[in-house]
Amino acid sequence: MSFSSLVYPFEWIVAWILYGWHSLFTLIGIPPASGAAWVLSIIGLVVVMRAAMIPLFVKQIHASRRMQLIQPEMQKIQAKYKGKNDPDSRQAMTQETMDLYKRTGTNPFSSCLPILLQSPFFFGLFRVLNGLQGMAAGTKDTIGPITRDLARQAEQSTLFGAQLSDKFMGSDTVTVKVVTVVLIVLMSLSTFTTQHQLMRKNMPASALDNPFARQQKVLLYVMPLFFAVSGVNFPIGVLLYWLTTNVWSMCQQFYVIRRMPAPGSPAEQALRERKARRGKVHEEFTVKGLDQAPAEEAKPVSGQRQQPSRKKKKKKSPAAKSPTGAQGKSPAKTTSTGASSSAVAENKPHTDN
Repeated sequence: MSFSSLVYPFEWIVAWILYGWHSLFTLIGIPPASGAAWVLSIIGLVVVMRAAMIPLFVKQIHASRRMQLIQPEMQKIQAKYKGKNDPDSRQAMTQETMDLYKRTGTNPFSSCLPILLQSPFFFGLFRVLNGLQGMAAGTKDTIGPITRDLARQAEQSTLFGAQLSDKFMGSDTVTVKVVTVVLIVLMSLSTFTTQHQLMRKNMPASALDNPFARQQKVLLYVMPLFFAVSGVNFPIGVLLYWLTTNVWSMCQQFYVIRRMPAPGSPAEQALRERKARRGKVHEEFTVKGLDQAPAEEAKPVSGQRQQPSRKKKKKKSPAAKSPTGAQGKSPAKTTSTGASSSAVAENKPHTDN
């Protein structure tokens, strides 16, 4: 299956969302061929997509928290097998790591789901905007509700004098290059701000020296560079979509850091202080199973509670009570009637006052 066949369903979804927003803005009085109608339609596309991914974003938050809280245990496992490169040690390390993920309900790939699900729509929008000129000229098939007339309107619509389908590369217009550069700079600044506030406010001190933190530091400087290199090849409409997504992510990150900060982070301490001033108690985020013993060391637990067993006292046997039954001892003296002295003592009435 070709790449075009894989991306086409997302192109079709993108086309319908753009058409829906464009029809709404046209209905409220915005000229259908104006750049404002199509710019707002692209922004509306971002709103629909990001709103639909809010449940996944919540899962991403919890997954990131769990990953941060289990880092000390991960470091213990890594230190345990440090310097051991034999296959058995590597397998044992993998098993203990997977057991830790299973016990704590942690999925290291959950934090990547929003990005992975958003990528096909990004490519879908890129192909839709990139094919507007061909659809308008009739050299390319239309997509969904995007007719040739709508494609011609979208292709000719402008943002500050630059057409939404124009790119930095291959354009001789100064306006296009200026608008493209401004969008790329804003994209880079929004991405840098989002990553910087994440590391400065929403990461505990103990988590700043681990692979996750190092990955965040790399993204802090690599992503703006990636935007600068790749952005010159994208249409202005795609850059606008990308900028809107970054702004959404930045605002969303502000909300999360303030209302749902990572455990042990400066943001959590600030939230605890704010709640204390209002007379409320901050509820700590915990990971179930983190303190549980590994699978190979855990003791089996039955479904019912086991009552402690009582130790039964050993009853003395009749032979042990009887002096004549004791081994290695002389028999007790007998009375004139032939009864033992102990028996007489037992049958003697108690006369003490």
